Amino acid sequence: MSSPSPLSPLTLLKLGGSLITDKTRPHTPRLEVLARLADEIAAARQARPGLRLLLGHGSGSFGHIPAQRYATRQGVHTEEQWLGFGEVWREASTLHHLVMEALASASLPALSFPPSAGVIAEGGRVADWNVSPLAAALGASLLPVVYGDVAFDRVLGGTILSTEDLFTHLVPLLRPTRVLLAGLEPGAWADYPACTRLIPTITAENYAQLAPALGGSHATDVTGGMASKVRQALDWAQAVPGLEVCIFSAEVPGSLQAAILGESLGTRITWHPAQPGY
Repeated sequence: MSSPSPLSPLTLLKLGGSLITDKTRPHTPRLEVLARLADEIAAARQARPGLRLLLGHGSGSFGHIPAQRYATRQGVHTEEQWLGFGEVWREASTLHHLVMEALASASLPALSFPPSAGVIAEGGRVADWNVSPLAAALGASLLPVVYGDVAFDRVLGGTILSTEDLFTHLVPLLRPTRVLLAGLEPGAWADYPACTRLIPTITAENYAQLAPALGGSHATDVTGGMASKVRQALDWAQAVPGLEVCIFSAEVPGSLQAAILGESLGTRITWHPAQPGY
């Protein structure tokens, strides 16, 4: 694969926990789905060799279960909570290993960047993270991979950082052109939990009107669900002018590859609405 130029577009992609695991059943990966998604990422990179891609993934039915039991995201102080901190780390790491194996099987040059080993948080947000190695991986045409993980926190002792939390730190530093949030849901619903009307576009102008309709998650999700994802996505779009965020389903074969190659699927989030003729 040829090396991309410094101006090659960067896409941040998250594979949601609901997509790569069965979130209603503890410790249940969707291995066939994982393999298909890895193949689609590989096909997209082959179709567009100059594409730079940073991958993240959720913890699904692995990390979220003990995280809820020990309330790890809210803080870690007692001996029991630190034991829970380690259990969440093991669960997240176990799923991450399966993801990395799927990427390797698709001959992708994936390289892991575990947040627990490189990120210090403060009050539940990334405070210190040397992203130079991650940027170097992108420059070498590798596929850096981050994921929802535990992190030491200067205020809370310990916490959990979701992939979206990591993206919040990375977006203004790496300045991607697109962020893709691939899950089971086809987008953000205007009538959650009935889920009959999909919201095509969310901007700063219509967010206040739509916010009350945005729901949470059908299964255990300690990191906020859909409402939190949309709010974070708007923050990213504000930080990088022209950034497009897509929340979409990658359950249908071929949809992930199409999204990576530029198709706008699901709910599109930008800071400003598209102008006529855009």
